[in-house]
Formats: sequence, structure tokens, C-alpha cells
Amino acid sequence: MSQYSLEQWQQKAANLIIEGRAWIDEGYCRAENDSTLPSINPATGLPLADIADCSEADVDRAVSLARAALDRGDWSRRAPSDRRLVLERLADLVAKHAEELALLESLDMGKPVGDALAFDLPQTEHCLRFYAGAIETQTDEVLPTGDQVLATVTREPVGIVAAVVPWNFPLMISCWKLAPALATGNSVIIKPAEQSSLSAIRLAALAAEAGIPAGVFQVLPGQGKITGQALGLHMDVDCLTFTGSTLTGKRFMAYAAQSNLKRVWLECGGKSPQIVFADSQQLERAAAAAAAAIFVNQGEVCIAASRLYVEDAIYDDFVQLLLREARQYCPGNPLDPASRAGAMVDQLQFDRVVGGVTEALAAGARTLTDTPLIAAQNNGWFLNPTVLECDSNANPLMREELFGPVLGLCRFHSEEEVIALANDSAYGLGAGLWTDNLGRAHRVSRRLQAGMVWINSYADGAITVPFGGRKQSGFGRDKSIHALDKYTDLKSTWIDLSH
Repeated sequence: MSQYSLEQWQQKAANLIIEGRAWIDEGYCRAENDSTLPSINPATGLPLADIADCSEADVDRAVSLARAALDRGDWSRRAPSDRRLVLERLADLVAKHAEELALLESLDMGKPVGDALAFDLPQTEHCLRFYAGAIETQTDEVLPTGDQVLATVTREPVGIVAAVVPWNFPLMISCWKLAPALATGNSVIIKPAEQSSLSAIRLAALAAEAGIPAGVFQVLPGQGKITGQALGLHMDVDCLTFTGSTLTGKRFMAYAAQSNLKRVWLECGGKSPQIVFADSQQLERAAAAAAAAIFVNQGEVCIAASRLYVEDAIYDDFVQLLLREARQYCPGNPLDPASRAGAMVDQLQFDRVVGGVTEALAAGARTLTDTPLIAAQNNGWFLNPTVLECDSNANPLMREELFGPVLGLCRFHSEEEVIALANDSAYGLGAGLWTDNLGRAHRVSRRLQAGMVWINSYADGAITVPFGGRKQSGFGRDKSIHALDKYTDLKSTWIDLSH
């Protein structure tokens, strides 16, 4: 819970200086064509600032500067201990400016400021510290060969990394990508989502203050169809890492094929199932977890458990527990520390979720919650938590990712049936199950087609544990030591010692 009241946060917001320009080379600058986009407060529908709408020319300039810095070795050839100290200083600055950054996140994308301060900012800081510490743990190899040969494998920076990040956890997911990429010596260009660019823009100045050299970390706000596409097609970008929709992820794969075969790492959509078995003695905990798994952050969470399967024997009792928990996520002013949910990020996403619910109801879903979908909150984009009961996976709600506070609920009768239901999806990001049967926990978790499985919890994690999916949820992993592999190349060197 925030130490400030609603009125105090409102005063802080009124005094906040918001920067909307791009960060290219070593300072803020306007887009080359002077074009801007409005940053809108989702809670009020009112503009916050104008942000730079970067063009292909801005991308070309940033990539050229990133390549020059890489070739000079300003960062790429810097001693690992020096890079560690700089990332630690950046973590210190994030901690120092945590309230400002949390406020920017809340105003920009509508999440409760208390959530941003209690979760997003500590996770961001910890991510930077983790990869700072990881820098000096990476070792090269001497491989077994004959007596007259020395063969080594060394890790080198992949080069220029473009990171295209989503609007739901802007700062945290930016750091999931930039921290390991910087730790391994790359030059990094962040393209934040046009709906929530402000925290990444502010982070650029903090990175420079921490000591990251000019051209090594740059931020290019702008439209995905222009700025993002230009990065995806650029012949001198070596690696593109993306979190967002599956459709956009497929576009980046195509851009790589059309350009220089840059490596592409994708963390895409999800339609994650959560299963509650009748043998669980933790139904209240399971109900609380099921509600949090879909209603936290207004349901704008890639790992959200938007499909819930409950065994028939406990179905009616569990539904009552679930509905009680859902009521706690009715949205409020994002600057009110008491709010557990805020506003949808923009009109487009608001309309998409409303349209998805309308389609689900037309296909036979039944509303179980006792509040209307659309919440009456000023002029912002607010939706109430909504639970829809569906007869089968055929309902579009059980198949399509809405990215909002809407839960699809089905009953099941057997273990085999629910495994089939859970795996009946184009996605494979996460899955959860609740059971007190150890054998069932192992048996079912092994058969669920997901990159991450939780047993008797949901969406818990640590920076040490990989995050990512299977199928059309993408490939590659954020977080953990494994993320470092995405941003390095292996070089084999064969030295003939016989002469």
C-alpha cells in the first residue's frame, strides 16, 4: 500500500515534468520530421504530453550511432567489472526515482500507482541488479583437442539489439530485455509502445546519468507500423526481441526474412488455463489466485489465466468463492492507493474487450458477475471484472485473447478431459493447477503444453526463473541466466600449436 493518499498522488501528478522526446545518441531530441503522438491518460481521456513519433530516418540515425559505439568498443569491450558497476548505478537511480517512475506508469497506461510502486518498480530494480551481478559469472571455454591444438569458445555481443516492448508493464519488461543485452556488451534501442512510452523515455536519462555511453542505449517512441517496422526491416539491426501480440510477432519474423535474417525472440499472446481439481483442500486460496490471475492490472497481462476449468464436484461452491474475490477488483482511480484495478490502456483496447464479451454472449456464454461490464468512472476507459460461464472450448472467449478483466469458466469431469481442454489452444504460455494429489500434480503438469506451469499457485516467479512460452506464444526466454544466450554469439577459435 502506498504511503501517500489520493490527494497527495494527485498533487505529485500536477507537479510532474513529463518528457516526451526521443533519446538518440546522448540526449533528448524531437523526431526528425517533428511529428508527435498524444500520450493520453486512460483514467480521464485527457492528454498528458506529446511524444516523438519517430520515422525511418530516426531509426537509421539511431542504428548508425549504435553501430559506431559498438565498433569503438565504448561498451562492448569495456571490462565486465566496469559494466557491472554501471548497471548497479542504474539500479540505484531507478530505486531513487521509484515514485516518479511509478507515477509515469500509472498516468500513462492506467494501472494503479500502488501496484506500480509495490511490484513493477522493485521488479525492475531487481532485474538490473541481477544482470549486473551476472556479468562476471559468464565464462569462456577451452575445449578438448589434440596436444598440438588449442580450441576455445568465446561469447561475444550479438551487436545491435532492438527491443520492442508492450504497454502493460512498460518499464519492467523493457528491463527484462535491456539488462541482459547491456550486460553482454550490446548496443540497445528500445521502441516502447506508443500507448505507454513515458517511463522508457525517462529511463534513458537515468541510464546516461549512470554512465552508459552515448549511442549504447537509445529510446525511439513512435508507431509500431512505422518505427517498429523500420527496426524489424533494418539491415544493420542484429537482433530483435519483442513482447506483444502473436500477430505482430509473426510480422517481425517476416521482417527478418525480408531483411538480414536477424535473430528474432518472441514472447507473444496467451490464453492460459488454470485447473481446480476436487481433491484440493485450498479452495479459498485457489479462488483468490484465480481472481488475481485475470483481474490484476485490469487483465492486461500476457500470462493471465483467462480460462478456468473447475471439477464438477466442487463447481458450484467454488463459483461462489470466485465471485466474492472478483468483487475486490472493481476499478477505481489509478492514483487512489485503495484501487486494486485501474483503467484500460486506451479506447481501442476498451472496445476490443467489450466486443469480445458481446461475441461470447452471442455464442451462448452466461454472465455470473452482478455488475455491468462497463464501469461508470468519469471519462476514462474502465471495465468491471466479469466472469462468463461457457459450455465448452468452442466459445470464442475460450479461444481468443481479449487482454482484459474477463474470465471464461468451464466445468470438467475427469483428468483426461481437462488436460485435453487445457491443451486445446493455439497458445502455450502458462498453465496452473490446484490439487493435493502429488502424483496428479506431476502427471498433469508434464502433459500441459506450456512454457511455465504453476502448481497450487499462479504467476509467481523470480528473476532467476525463465519466462516464456511454446506454440504461438513464442520462443526464447526472458529473465534468468538463460536470457543471456539470446544476446551473445559463440565464436570458435582453433589455434595450431605445432609451429
